[in-house]
Amino acid sequence: MALGASRRLQDGVIAVETMTRFALAVLALASGVYTYLGARTILDGSPTAVFFAAVIYSASVSVGIYAFWFYMARFYPHVTSRTGRGALLLVMAVGAAMIMAMSSWLNAAALAGSAAVEQHLSESVEDYTADLNRAHQNALAAQSLLPDIQRASERFAQLAGVERQAGSLTGTTGSGSVVQLLSQMSAQMKSLEASINASRDQVTDLFEQGKKRLETMRSLVSAPGLIDPRADQFSNEAVALTGIITSLTQTSVAPSIRRAADDLSLGFIAPVPDGGLPDLVNRQNQVMETVRSSVAAQSKALAKAADELLARPPVQERRFVPMAPAEAVLHYASEFIPAWAGAISIDLLPGVMVFILAVVHGAIRRQDEKLAFADTITAGELLRALEVQRAINATSSVPERVPTAAAEAPDEERQEQDVPLEERPAGEPEPNNITSLEARSRRDRSHEDW
Repeated sequence: MALGASRRLQDGVIAVETMTRFALAVLALASGVYTYLGARTILDGSPTAVFFAAVIYSASVSVGIYAFWFYMARFYPHVTSRTGRGALLLVMAVGAAMIMAMSSWLNAAALAGSAAVEQHLSESVEDYTADLNRAHQNALAAQSLLPDIQRASERFAQLAGVERQAGSLTGTTGSGSVVQLLSQMSAQMKSLEASINASRDQVTDLFEQGKKRLETMRSLVSAPGLIDPRADQFSNEAVALTGIITSLTQTSVAPSIRRAADDLSLGFIAPVPDGGLPDLVNRQNQVMETVRSSVAAQSKALAKAADELLARPPVQERRFVPMAPAEAVLHYASEFIPAWAGAISIDLLPGVMVFILAVVHGAIRRQDEKLAFADTITAGELLRALEVQRAINATSSVPERVPTAAAEAPDEERQEQDVPLEERPAGEPEPNNITSLEARSRRDRSHEDW
């Protein structure tokens, strides 16, 4: 039973040898084709130079992969020592790493390079969207101060009107120094309010332009067709969007509000009291001092609010960096694990066949060790062994005299092998090689006895 199982395994190894070579050739060719497609994405130069360089590189990869795994399939299953197996396993690991370095990542680039570039474009769109929204929020943050500025402007205007009509502040009606001061403060507040409103319109216009650029960029990410033209157009849109974001950052009126707040207190110039009576002049001075205190408080509040706006982190200028498919598939490797698995499997699948052959040859050796020597020798080997033994006996010694018993031996026995087949009596069995060899062996032994 063991001999039959061992023989069947040996026959199986012989039967799959052609298939093994064919499989190695197909896998090496497939890896070379995808390596060619991936190599073209990273080479620069004229189309002709890129074509020949990619062909030569992919052909070298195919030959190298086929030769490496063919050598391993030939030698590894027959190495039985632990040291030899360990050395070949180390060589196999180094070779597999080199194959992945020169071929697998290019195969992955050919399989998922376009998708990786689209992933890069998609994430860039998200980053630019976040930058645009943050710049828009920073630019509109000053709008939150608009109600306070409007209330201060209205309060100064109302006080001026009341003072002009009823003299509620100084007790004397008319447009005197107090009315002029209050009107001046109201005008400054209205001027600041107008600048904030103007910036809001500009910010809204820039934000609309940025949204249109983002829509174009999103359409380029999901559009069909080759990825290279889309990536080039995407880069142009990214440059334009970067300019819009920079303009939004520069249109913020927070610095202007901070300067206006300083001007309210530091640049306060009270007019000279124009009252005709000393008592009226005294009242005007008191009211103007109160207005000065109110303006200082308003200036302090505006300065604090402006400082909070200026303390916001600014939007850093983002520079779009294009990626080649081979570079993108490495950068976003975790997003394309199936493509990487397929690319690596093409290159390392022959290693599975090598281990299968090693297991089968190991089983054959274990079964052969359990067999007796007589069960392992073939008929051809037995015949050759007998011929060698006969030649050795013939040359070892020549008898000086022929024994009488040998001389008197029947001629039929001595000439049994020389009788032609057609001269044999009918019904006599044809002698086979084994019988002839046994007869010769008996004659040789009889000569040795003499």
